[in-house]
Amino acid sequence: MLLRPANTSTATVLLLALAAPSYTNVEKQSGRVQQYDAEETRGVVRLHDAGSDATVSIIPSAGNLTVEFRVRGHNVLRFPYESIADFKGAESVSMGIPFLGPWADRLDEQAFYANGRRFAFDMSLGNVRGANPIHGFLASASQWQVLEVKTDSQSAWVTSRLEFFKYPSWMKQFPFAHAVEMTHRLQGGVLEVATRIENLSGEPMPVVIGFHPYFQLTDSAHDEWTISVGARTHWPVAENKMPTGQTQPIERFFDDPRSVALKGRDIDDVFSDLVRDEQGRAVMAMNGKSQRLEVLLGPKYRAVVVYAPSNRDFVCLEPEAGIINALNLAHRGLYKELQSLPSGNIWQESFWVRPSGF
Repeated sequence: MLLRPANTSTATVLLLALAAPSYTNVEKQSGRVQQYDAEETRGVVRLHDAGSDATVSIIPSAGNLTVEFRVRGHNVLRFPYESIADFKGAESVSMGIPFLGPWADRLDEQAFYANGRRFAFDMSLGNVRGANPIHGFLASASQWQVLEVKTDSQSAWVTSRLEFFKYPSWMKQFPFAHAVEMTHRLQGGVLEVATRIENLSGEPMPVVIGFHPYFQLTDSAHDEWTISVGARTHWPVAENKMPTGQTQPIERFFDDPRSVALKGRDIDDVFSDLVRDEQGRAVMAMNGKSQRLEVLLGPKYRAVVVYAPSNRDFVCLEPEAGIINALNLAHRGLYKELQSLPSGNIWQESFWVRPSGF
């Protein structure tokens, strides 16, 4: 399930990022050593937490892609290049933390259903592709605008905005006027990605966005990693990778979902009915010899896709607002948790990436 841009080449958007004017918008803490820094230089935003020796790098004009989360010198995100400058020749965004919108994962036809109506894609526009369109068309969008890059005594953050409603070719495919604001915040060595969606259309808007993080550990090889999946329900898929509509307890798929050895396994599956803590957060994790990455999903992330191919050096623990093909399965009555945002309302949720043992 490698993620590829749909409408704009990564090479193009990276060149835009590297050519962009640089500026710094940092709130200084006078009179004492500053723990947090945030700056934008030539289109790359960097957040730094000196106390945790952690750095996060984001390229807003390349789909608001997080390309680096470096903890004590170790990048926990897959980024197969020596430097960000080398990334300008890439043709794929199978790295970092891409944003998936206006829908995440696959659809079972070149159309989707919302509010009881069928919306067919205009395949001639070229921004939606394939018999089973996947991951929307915003993964490499260059239209993100940085609103602020700041720090205070508690954290460093960047907030960016994507005004979806301004672009006719996008509205033709997903005719719900909306805007997305995203804040990446580094606090105490933990990365929070907060997403805010405002429905500007006159009708309810389905919310099926998601993220596709490519995680890695550096203290051991892929075959030595284990994962834990905080969910109760597994959705079996057909040969075309679409959920059949049937479900089963997760223990029918993983003997022990708290400790799944990756050696010899190919996983590309969707899970729901997430196990929540007292704050409503669900926890997914991957473990090496001593390193551990936890992904905490807020309550409005109703599903997680786990993508862990046996022959690759990453694991994707994907926060998603709904399961694979959620729009069309909900129309058929096979999925009951599709989120619908009323006109004029706001959907807002976060997920967190928490490293330890580095």
